[in-house]
Amino acid sequence: MDPRSERVGKNEAVFREVNERINDVTRENTTEYLCECGDATCTETIQMTVSDYEDVRSDPTHFAVLPGHEIPDVEEVVGRNEGFLVVRKKAGAAAALATELDPRS
Repeated sequence: MDPRSERVGKNEAVFREVNERINDVTRENTTEYLCECGDATCTETIQMTVSDYEDVRSDPTHFAVLPGHEIPDVEEVVGRNEGFLVVRKKAGAAAALATELDPRS
């Protein structure tokens, strides 16, 4: 895996880990999660339901990102929701890294 793809994957994994903690403590049906894009400087949030978050998390290669935050050379858009996209890591090293770093795996 090239260094850029690895860095993007690790950045996304960090945001996903924070979102897991948010999900653990939320008591609301709808909450703000961090955008799980590969940009380490992104601090934007996504308003979604716990159910939407669980749908994204049902696959370790899926991430919730804001529109325009997708990175086409390492992921593809597989879902569009109100206010966010679901992206899937492309097969190979990027998908393997996402699965390896998945806190639910």
